[in-house]
Amino acid sequence: MSLKGKTLFITGASRGIGLAVGLRAARDGANVAIAAKTTEPHPRLEGTIYTAAEAVEKAGGKALPLVVDVRDEHAVKDAIDRTAATFGGLDIVVNNASAISLTPVETTDMKRFDLMQQINARGTYMVSKFAIPYLLKAASPHILMLSPPLDMKEKWFAPSTAYTMAKFGMSMVVLGLAGEMRGRIAVNALWPRTTIATAAIKNLLGGGEVMRRSRTPEILADAAWRIFQKPRDFTGHFLIDDTFLASEGVSDFDRYRVDPGVALQPDFFVPDDRPPPQGVSLEPKR
Repeated sequence: MSLKGKTLFITGASRGIGLAVGLRAARDGANVAIAAKTTEPHPRLEGTIYTAAEAVEKAGGKALPLVVDVRDEHAVKDAIDRTAATFGGLDIVVNNASAISLTPVETTDMKRFDLMQQINARGTYMVSKFAIPYLLKAASPHILMLSPPLDMKEKWFAPSTAYTMAKFGMSMVVLGLAGEMRGRIAVNALWPRTTIATAAIKNLLGGGEVMRRSRTPEILADAAWRIFQKPRDFTGHFLIDDTFLASEGVSDFDRYRVDPGVALQPDFFVPDDRPPPQGVSLEPKR
């Protein structure tokens, strides 16, 4: 199992989960297009498209840093065209770019609402749309969304309706596109059971304490890597990271904990009927 020579286009890949997915592929010798907006260092957001490209090259892959705002139709199409032209094709698309604002309806300004819909739902739709012609030429094409199962429960909407609409919008693209492309392109969603130690968690959800109770982005990178080994008829799935990895024979999940001595923090949107795999606990390691 290897992604050697495969070409990945990853949105939001300058840091966090997107970068982790790119680095995992780079270890096989893959080509990674890093599509993100950050070109200059930011005091609260580690990494740029250039530092990410350097890390990908150091890990053993080939990198193409691209300045892309996924709200910009021309920028998205040009970036995908450039990726295919540079590496001779396109095999895998990862829709990871996302905006988050955990606010109720009455305090969510419309500019923030529009931002989340444009990046999460529309951006995912548009990146996938422009990638399809290239993916149809690939031997084993995949589109992967970092988005949740469509669990239509009030508890997911009530605290942050706009954000939930935006994330579920990404998952609705999975549902529809998997049907449209069935037998031709694998289209799936991947979501973490617990919070993941990223800048979003650090800046928005309580900082250090929640970071300690999180898993590292590598759990999603390892899960994505295994998804990309599947044939194109593995499609339409809404996968939870540890459940999928357990089904693939992975048993050591403690290595993904930031701090094994504390309980893990469950993430949003994990359905009640999707418990942790047998033998996996969210409680502190004893």
